[in-house]
Amino acid sequence: MSEPDELYTLRAQYWLGHYQLALDEAKSIQRRPMSPALKAEREEFILRCQLALGQHDKVISASPDTQGIKALQLKAQYESAASEAKPAIVQEMQTMLGDGVSPSVQLTAAHVFLMEGMKKEALQCVHQGATMEHVGCVIQIYLQLDRIDLAQQQLATLKRADEEAVLTQLAGVQIALATGSSMAKEAIHSLNQMSEQYGPSIFLLNLMACACLQAGNYPGAEQRLMQARQEFSASDADTLANLIVAYQYQQKPTAPLVAELKSNYPNHFLAKGLATVEGAYEREAIKYKA
Repeated sequence: MSEPDELYTLRAQYWLGHYQLALDEAKSIQRRPMSPALKAEREEFILRCQLALGQHDKVISASPDTQGIKALQLKAQYESAASEAKPAIVQEMQTMLGDGVSPSVQLTAAHVFLMEGMKKEALQCVHQGATMEHVGCVIQIYLQLDRIDLAQQQLATLKRADEEAVLTQLAGVQIALATGSSMAKEAIHSLNQMSEQYGPSIFLLNLMACACLQAGNYPGAEQRLMQARQEFSASDADTLANLIVAYQYQQKPTAPLVAELKSNYPNHFLAKGLATVEGAYEREAIKYKA
């Protein structure tokens, strides 16, 4: 197990989706003596939390003191840009990559490439596993490619580095969920432990809802998602999409949620999929009109 450093709690809070708590932690340790590398990482985590909270302007206006910060600013521009402007931002991100590039730039580039659907390019950024976050990103990519076997190999790497780390536990949960209903109880147990230790977050509640869906506990999934909406005012795409699924399984009306998803997140894969199906249905219906 790796020894905890000054940023151990900050990283854990970020990984768990406790972004405001992570920002509070970053502020509380601001005056602690630490290496230049940890100071730079702390500044980057502040920007990553702001990105997660949708504060793109704060990230874009930050002083670009390091390549890591510049990469995060490009990610902020990508997330807030119109669709037609995104390819140019991706191309600019690609120009930042090369020999000697920092692990943080590689990680941010991988995240942007994944949002753009460029799984191969994302994997090329992090496949060497320079950090635990790189390995965690590799696991995400393998799960998207339906290569659970390769994801499990990477999980073993995380466990050797730090079996008790939050990132390792979350990776184990995500692999369990990808495996199917047979591993749902194990995922629920791990998530309950993390929620009890660190407190719930929108991210953890969504993971718990997914585990409940895998286990066939649809009311339980709905309960976690409603908790996210009521306690944390969650209106993000993942919460909406998962709640639509939970309602659908229970044969509850989904029209208001679907309308909210389409209105606020028209590029979400579920919104796009529904639009495609509805368009096909309408084209077929025209054929049978008198």
